[in-house]
Amino acid sequence: MFTETSLADPVAAVREQHAPDALVLNCDRDFETMASAQAEDLGLLVDSLDPVSCPDGWLPPDAPDVLVRYASTDFTVGLPGDGSVAWTHQTDPPVVLCKPRLSGPPDEFADFLVAEALVQVGLDEPEQFLGFFGPEYTAFAAALGDVLDPVEIYQVAAACYEAYLGLQTRETFATWDGPLFDAWVDAGDRLDGRLENLTGAIARGQTGVGDAAELACSAVKHAGELPPLFAALDAEVYRDHGPAYAVEWAERTAETLS
Repeated sequence: MFTETSLADPVAAVREQHAPDALVLNCDRDFETMASAQAEDLGLLVDSLDPVSCPDGWLPPDAPDVLVRYASTDFTVGLPGDGSVAWTHQTDPPVVLCKPRLSGPPDEFADFLVAEALVQVGLDEPEQFLGFFGPEYTAFAAALGDVLDPVEIYQVAAACYEAYLGLQTRETFATWDGPLFDAWVDAGDRLDGRLENLTGAIARGQTGVGDAAELACSAVKHAGELPPLFAALDAEVYRDHGPAYAVEWAERTAETLS
């Protein structure tokens, strides 16, 4: 299931600086949420496992099943929306997992995605948005509950957390040079064109709010300009106040969408 991957020199340098103990592994199959039996195979490669579990009060009653499972005592790695690279602090040392789909992008961008994950590991932040929101997730979900369904709320929450991480990681990305920096800039440039018409696409019903949030919030790590609905998430006050600020944003956003 897992084999250690060979890192390009720039990525190896990022690991040395931000997450020197992390293992970077290739997976032999794609996944959104890895089956528990497969996840437990990580125990053969690491010193210890410490599965995440969350209090029942952190979840609204209509939370998607994948989130309920993640919050349970089952050893669960990965959630929908993680993309081609996932990482976990539930192992010691932490692990970065490269999915087979990563072989699709150009090598420079694939290297950037692995380097990004290593920087995120080094932040020592929760690996998923539920750990970020904690008990505030019920308030976040309630704020959006009249305008979005539970799956869309999940998407928006995950996107908000991506923006929160991006506020921190972009400072690092901006200091890079060479192929990693070029890949970061190029990915941001590609997003800019897609963001220009996003507000109109939402208004016309061509793009759902959840999908729009994923796209817009991914631009934070590239220092891109977010559409008005999401622009408030690109702010130092969000970095300072985290989930409480996200709940306030959700309340204002629900009023706008109503």
